[in-house]
Amino acid sequence: MSKLAINTAQNVNLDYKLIGLGERMVAFLIDGIILLTYMTIMENLVNLSQIFDADGWTRRGFLGLFYLPAFFYSLICHIIFSGRTIGKMIMKIKVVRLDGAPTQWYNLFVRWMLRIIDIWMFFSSIGVLSILLSDRKQRVGDAAAGTVVISIKKKHKITSTILEDITDDYIPVFNNVTLLSDKDVRIIKEAFLISKKNTDYKTLNLLRKKICDILQIKSELYDLQFIDTILKDYNYYTQNM
Repeated sequence: MSKLAINTAQNVNLDYKLIGLGERMVAFLIDGIILLTYMTIMENLVNLSQIFDADGWTRRGFLGLFYLPAFFYSLICHIIFSGRTIGKMIMKIKVVRLDGAPTQWYNLFVRWMLRIIDIWMFFSSIGVLSILLSDRKQRVGDAAAGTVVISIKKKHKITSTILEDITDDYIPVFNNVTLLSDKDVRIIKEAFLISKKNTDYKTLNLLRKKICDILQIKSELYDLQFIDTILKDYNYYTQNM
């Protein structure tokens, strides 16, 4: 199984599954059905509406105008939905840069332009072969844009790393938590989760005292709330560095 290793801001290595031909083709077919449905609706509206009751060339002109969004569908969706079309959303796959960072508009534009080679020339054979032969399962457009397609299905619980699920409006309490290292936080989180699960309040209290000694802080928070706040504060500051 091909994987893409991504290093997060907290120096946690996450492996993402690279997507090959099968899931990409299904996503492409879903998008194709959506486009075909849209174009059929537009064609029927033009044919049935009295507003467009004119000569054949005028009808074709209006129809071509209404087809424009379908022509740019892939590019627009990838930009608006951060590397995804509706088909990709359903399949839970996404286009990202090789370093795992979100794609920029120019990456997606290059990738979209080269669909001419990958998909529309020679009945998609170039795109299919490049995906099958590439170690990173890239089509020509991906290779030129520096992108790959990965699975975004959640295989790892956030509790298996030092990452914490914090809200955008989270307000930190202890501003010196960055004195801790990633290794310190990983040990704290593991001990915290085990002690919490086993209702081991003695260990929680010892853990709290150790953290207070290292950071030279005092708090009126209960042990559980204190340690949970420390973990969230650490994630807040390291994610926003």
